[in-house]
Amino acid sequence: MPNTPLTIALPSKGRIEEGTTAFFGQAGLSLHKQAGARDYRGKLAGIPDTEVVFLSAGEIPAALESGAAHIGITGEDLLRDRCAEFEQKISLITDLGFSRADVVVAVPRAWIDVGNMADLEEVAHDFRTRHGRHMRVATKYFRLTRRFFAEHGLVDYRIVESAGATEGAPASGFAEIIVDITTTGGTLAANNLKVLEDGVILKSEAKLAASLAAHWSGRARMALGYFLNALWAAEQAQYIMLNFRAPADPLALSGNLQSTFGDKIDYTPQPGREQTLLCPVRRMHAVAAFLRSMGVTDSIKPARVDVSGGNNRWLEALLPHLPALPQ
Repeated sequence: MPNTPLTIALPSKGRIEEGTTAFFGQAGLSLHKQAGARDYRGKLAGIPDTEVVFLSAGEIPAALESGAAHIGITGEDLLRDRCAEFEQKISLITDLGFSRADVVVAVPRAWIDVGNMADLEEVAHDFRTRHGRHMRVATKYFRLTRRFFAEHGLVDYRIVESAGATEGAPASGFAEIIVDITTTGGTLAANNLKVLEDGVILKSEAKLAASLAAHWSGRARMALGYFLNALWAAEQAQYIMLNFRAPADPLALSGNLQSTFGDKIDYTPQPGREQTLLCPVRRMHAVAAFLRSMGVTDSIKPARVDVSGGNNRWLEALLPHLPALPQ
């Protein structure tokens, strides 16, 4: 097998491209584009044995699933919807914190008796009985829709592909309900639509993902190590360590930190010992104030995270899933 370099598929346009460029800049990595025929190719300065291909965000899942690219950045919604063998072919390395959007089920606001998926299942059955046809769902997310509806026992529907602005489908008579992405919900509200109470299919954002179908040569693996170590160091540099004594109930503190700040806070209770947590630098003062509200009365001592060494958990988590090198 050829000793090929690491191929990285990156978005070529839109907000996700802007977020990717900023993300790489924070890691001190410079992308150099070179115009090609249909796609664009480039290089990643500072990381040897890498080739960059710039594709639309919607094309990147196919490149990863087929093994044409080793790693890539695109939305989780696209990865899960467009990869037929997502679990077998794709490994999510980490979330990147930008291009956030929810994939949701939305119905006309006038449907006052439909508040959740159970209500929708009843309406879909009644709709077929009255009209002699299935209720139509306008969407670009075929796999996510089918899986989510099946989980809720909803079978009386038909998907119609949305080629334009999905949120306008009910008003135009093209479909009765929609499955689409939303960030603030403003566009849905403007089109007199509402999200069902349990209708959030996926909370998506940009993900760094790896292909398990690619040919992972020794050269590609070595480049992967350099690449992820650069990103890992940049990620850790955005964090600060807070040291403090635990309140009476460290487990309660852990749960409250998680519910308030999400998974960006890294804290494991250590009964009887000085406590340590990691949090984003920009959230340090908010986290310190929260700790005091939870009964931490002694001093809270910040310390910078040492990124000069240590384990890269992204790399450690990914390597066991890569195909074995040929003997």
